[in-house]
Amino acid sequence: MSDYTPTEMMTVSAARALSNDDVCFVGIGAPSAACNLARLTHAPDITLIYESGTIGTRPDVLPLSIGDGELAETSLTTVAVPEMFRYWLQGGRITVGFLGGAEMDRYGNLNTTVIGSYSHPRVRLPGGGGAPEIASSCGRVFITMRHSTRSMVDKVDFVTSLGFGPTGVERGALGITTRGPALVITDLCLMEPEAATNELIVTSLHPGADRARVAEATGWAIRFAADLGETEPPTDLELDTLRDLQRRTDEAHRGGTT
Repeated sequence: MSDYTPTEMMTVSAARALSNDDVCFVGIGAPSAACNLARLTHAPDITLIYESGTIGTRPDVLPLSIGDGELAETSLTTVAVPEMFRYWLQGGRITVGFLGGAEMDRYGNLNTTVIGSYSHPRVRLPGGGGAPEIASSCGRVFITMRHSTRSMVDKVDFVTSLGFGPTGVERGALGITTRGPALVITDLCLMEPEAATNELIVTSLHPGADRARVAEATGWAIRFAADLGETEPPTDLELDTLRDLQRRTDEAHRGGTT
C-alpha cells in the first residue's frame, strides 16, 4: 500500500460514497476531484453537473472554475444557468450535492457569509452563491471540510446553508423533504447524522486518527457511534488514478501537454 496524504484520504472517501446511478452537483476543488475519481474507477456512468450548466461532463483534467472550457467541451450538453437551477436542482433531479464552508456545527449547518456579527464582521466571506439551494434541493448533501476547532464550531456565526437547523429539527419543520447532510468527510474521520437527533456523530476514523484527536479538533462535545469503524485506506488503484488525474491537471494548467 502506498503512502497517502490526508487530502487524498478525504478525496477517496468522498468518491467511494458515490454510485453509478448518482446525478451529482459538483463543486470546484475537492468535490470535483472526488466525483471524477469515482467516474474513473467504480462509477463510470455517474452523471456530473456543474453550476455553469454543463451536464454529463467527463473532463480529462480538473477544471479551474465552473467556467473552464474543459467542462463544456466534454459535456453531453449545456443549459442556461436559470434552467440548471429551476429545472434540474429545484426540480429534484439531482441526487447528491457537495458543499463546504468556513464553519459547520453539529447539525450540519454551514457558514460561508461572515465570521463574527453580520453587521460588524471580523471576516466577510464569499457568501452563499448557489449553496443554499444545493443544501435544500439535492436529495443528499455531502460535506467536505478540514477538521479543526476553527471550522467545527459549537454554533455557526451565520447559517448560510441549512443543515438540520440550529436544534436539529428545523429542516423538517420548514417542510424541506430532501434528506440534507448525509455524510461529512474530513481529514480525520467520517460523520453521519444520528437518526434520533440529526446530530453528526463519528462513524469511522481514518487510519492514524483516534477519538482523542477528533475530540480535540471539534468545537462541540463530539460523540462516536457504538459500532465505530475504521476507514479503509486508499487502494493502489484509487491513488494511481487520482494522482494521474492531478498530474494531467497540473500539466494542462501549466500550459504543458496532457
